[in-house]
Amino acid sequence: MLKQLIHPLLVTGLLAASLCAQAQDVFPSRPVKIVVPYAAGGPADLLARGVAEKLGPRLGQPVVVENKPGAGGHTGAEQVAKGPADGYTLVLATIAHNGAVALYPKLRYDPMKELKPVILLAEAPSILIVKQDLPAKSVQELLALARAQPGKLTYGSAGNGSAMHMAAELFRYMSKVDYVHVPYRGGAPAMADLLGGQIDMLFESLGTAHPQLKSGKVRALAVTGTSRSPSLPDVPTVAEAGVPGYSSVPWYTLSVASGTPAAIVSKLNAELNVVLKDKDLVQRWDGLGIMALGGTPADAQKRNEAETSKWTAVINAANIKLD
Repeated sequence: MLKQLIHPLLVTGLLAASLCAQAQDVFPSRPVKIVVPYAAGGPADLLARGVAEKLGPRLGQPVVVENKPGAGGHTGAEQVAKGPADGYTLVLATIAHNGAVALYPKLRYDPMKELKPVILLAEAPSILIVKQDLPAKSVQELLALARAQPGKLTYGSAGNGSAMHMAAELFRYMSKVDYVHVPYRGGAPAMADLLGGQIDMLFESLGTAHPQLKSGKVRALAVTGTSRSPSLPDVPTVAEAGVPGYSSVPWYTLSVASGTPAAIVSKLNAELNVVLKDKDLVQRWDGLGIMALGGTPADAQKRNEAETSKWTAVINAANIKLD
């Protein structure tokens, strides 16, 4: 009798284990979500939507983008870090999560421990732009204006710790001038206020700035990378224009909650590497000054660690504090 009872139980257990393994093998079996921790319309949003469009067909499931701004990008990232570690929710992580965490000594989560990079998505040098009626047509003229009116010029950002914020703070530290920081809940509202004349300047992504530059609504002073942008060959680098040694190149990763199974991270990484070689995507991003990257999760982790070391040193040396 005991033998007859045990046998069906063993069969049931083996069947359950088999079904569980099959469920993991067919990931994903439902829609995947990319959380953008900033407002719609900014550079992070642009990147996420481009990837989602190409990734969905490869996964055989819809990939949706959800904007969840707040706390300089940490509201959305914390949601992912504290959520299910099943690979169904990713966050488009930026310098706020991967490099400038020293700004946030009281975060309710640890991005370096609770988020696991899936892939190094892209990098895109920014561009220093000013409102059209600002009487400064070069970096040197901007510096002179700032020194003549200390603490009066304003710059916007996508939030504390964002790439826009850190690029501007590095510029302020290296040029020894003073500006007023105006943080927003994303790059799009910051751009709207620049166009409206409420703020004086932005360190904006090339992709987002291009349409406004073409329309003549804003003026470009310099790009933040180590070399000029092919799409704007007449615009000097910040280093060329008057702040020697300056360089700030925003980078983006896609990350999941740290407990996500390695097999799922590997699958997402493999499919994303294919997406980042898609000719249509690469051509689109090239036209916006965005370089698709890719590689292994370890590559992304290495970049995050190096950038965290760099920006922590900048934050501490410049005594940058949240405002």
